[in-house]
Amino acid sequence: MNNNGVTGTLDTLIIGGGQAGLALGHYLKEQNRTFLILDAHPRTGDAWRQRWDSLRVFTPAKYDGLPGMPFPADPLSFPSKDDVAGYLEGYAAKFDLPVLNSVRIEHLWRDGNRFVAASNGRRWEAHNVVVATGCSQAPKIPDFAAELDPAVVQFHSSEYRNLGQLQEGPVLVVGLGNSGAEIGLEVSRTHPTIVAGKPGGEIPVKHGRAAARYFLPVVRFVGLHVLTLSNPIGRKAAPAFTAHAAPLIRTKSKDLAAAGVRRVPRIAGVENGLPVLADGTRLEVSNVIWCTGFRDDFGWMDPVMLDGGALPRQRRGVALDTPGLFFLGQEFMYAAVSATLPGASRDARYLAGRIPVVSALSESVRAAT
Repeated sequence: MNNNGVTGTLDTLIIGGGQAGLALGHYLKEQNRTFLILDAHPRTGDAWRQRWDSLRVFTPAKYDGLPGMPFPADPLSFPSKDDVAGYLEGYAAKFDLPVLNSVRIEHLWRDGNRFVAASNGRRWEAHNVVVATGCSQAPKIPDFAAELDPAVVQFHSSEYRNLGQLQEGPVLVVGLGNSGAEIGLEVSRTHPTIVAGKPGGEIPVKHGRAAARYFLPVVRFVGLHVLTLSNPIGRKAAPAFTAHAAPLIRTKSKDLAAAGVRRVPRIAGVENGLPVLADGTRLEVSNVIWCTGFRDDFGWMDPVMLDGGALPRQRRGVALDTPGLFFLGQEFMYAAVSATLPGASRDARYLAGRIPVVSALSESVRAAT
């Protein structure tokens, strides 16, 4: 037994304890596989708890459950981020999934026919490894952000919690995806607000209970079964889907306009400590929130497993050049909804049937407490 309570070599090591990793854990436990889930956060569900206070998911509760446990809420309601966090924590407890928290893997490599993962002096060996760290790994902020005047308060959307973080004066929200639109609308209640960027479209109906009943089921079907890499429509849509902001869902352009939010084109750089547009217009702002998305960060993985530092060649999460290596929860891993609660469950079920069985015991490996 090593110093984390695991005996011998694991069948499967899951790196990431969010919805994707937990859903996969559920299926592996049904198969009596020996596995362990490593979560970088102190508490299961923290990836959701750490988002902004007013965040609510876009999908109704009837679609937010993981396998074996419906989401405990009004089916047509839209759970808060804390509701989702609590659900994930309860899910891990209900199925007694072997989750080890506060473990951020620093290095993953292959040693013979096994994988070795290391973190803070601890090591885990496994025949299979599933990278389920999700698609929000490292905040993406332009390099010129460092040139902003120190008097300007700035942070990424992943660090935004509420209005109390802002100082007096105008706010610039950079990026007009869903996070930019929702945060922009919220800060406009107390601050003059500018939003920079162009949306990637807008859904044609008002978001809410009626949409949850009649429109979102259609969206879900398209996201699960039409926009997939198994058909020409999905393969054609995938590059644009991952390169551009998702269509605005709840907060639309007209909502921002009604709230008095000023819209400007993209930010081109910084001049004399302030953000400037491509035409040279300088924006006199006191706060900047970068709603500019995230980038993948696989720097902790042995480069031989990757394709030039990026996600390796894979098909539905199965790495094609490294036997035993799998991915789960990435944007458009297989379908447009692969990074969402409904998509993660479907992809997890698929992977559970593709991970080779190396050893099986009557119980999953348990983490020491």
